[in-house]
Amino acid sequence: MKKFLALFVGLLLFGLVSAQPANYYNSANGLTGNQLKVALHNIIKGHSSISYGQLWNAFWSTDNKGNGVVWDMYSDWPNGNSPYTYFLGQDQCGNYNSEGDCYNREHSWPQSWFNEQTTPRTDLHHIFPTDGFVNGKRANYPFGEVRSASWTSQNGSKLGTCKTPGYSGTVFEPIDEYKGDFARALMYMSVRYYLEDGNWGSSDMTSKSELKDWAINMLLRWNEQDPVSPKEKERNEAIYNDYQHNRNPFVDHPEYARMIWDPTWNSVQEKAESVFLFPNPVERGQSLHVSGNGDAFDAVAICDLTGRTLLKAIGNQVGELTVALPDGLAQGCYIVKLMRNGSVVKYEKLLVK
Repeated sequence: MKKFLALFVGLLLFGLVSAQPANYYNSANGLTGNQLKVALHNIIKGHSSISYGQLWNAFWSTDNKGNGVVWDMYSDWPNGNSPYTYFLGQDQCGNYNSEGDCYNREHSWPQSWFNEQTTPRTDLHHIFPTDGFVNGKRANYPFGEVRSASWTSQNGSKLGTCKTPGYSGTVFEPIDEYKGDFARALMYMSVRYYLEDGNWGSSDMTSKSELKDWAINMLLRWNEQDPVSPKEKERNEAIYNDYQHNRNPFVDHPEYARMIWDPTWNSVQEKAESVFLFPNPVERGQSLHVSGNGDAFDAVAICDLTGRTLLKAIGNQVGELTVALPDGLAQGCYIVKLMRNGSVVKYEKLLVK
């Protein structure tokens, strides 16, 4: 969605963004809800930690916009010239008095929320180089959506009262182009430190490593409204290959977010025992083969997770149907309904890549 031109030279040098290692997520296949969360935790836990000082060097690999320019999500203008530019190794904070003075190390999951425990304090999957002054304004406020801004940064990030349902306190809102980046970073933290949070604190957004309901509902939206970009994929590769040797599952599989935290997705079970979808996951633009394994049906509806029908195909009550998926169908999680005479016969869950 964003940042493609800035990465063009990097992609030429390094080839296409690498795929996840084969079999990395095998133990998570077929799981949803808390079972999926536990499986992903077991996959990514026990990573190799770096020191706090080594974060500065790591940014050369993880947040280099090109030619040593810092990729600062608190100051970047994705569609134009940023109001100020930092260079890796040259503009580190230090003291600051205003925007544009220097960059420092932003913990998107603030340190006070985990009581400055050593391992999360240097976990690159949630630490980004950002303008020191803007970082200071964000402080340890939750991320959220601002109703009335008390302060706005030069790139449009805001501090102010929250309009997100479920919370009305002060929040910090990054610009739309980076909301997904921060959502996936926080989701990673919730899974990575699941059951390892005994000494953690809580906040208006979190209870130890658990995200509160209002926050996860918002982050699910951000995850889908701002899809994974090449920037995030390259960052994930650098952290995995060069530093921590673990991955952010929500960069590799953003659909995992709803599979873990969306109760609508996790509750579609009672009528799913004998539905066969192939392939699943499916690519946009492909044909999806649907079989009721002996159950007759005369229509197949593909619905979003609110139950809204996006696509309906008519069959002949033979128990099988091929559905052509449009190229414009968004990546994510869907519910497939097998229907007969207007009533649902069975449900199944579909992942669209």
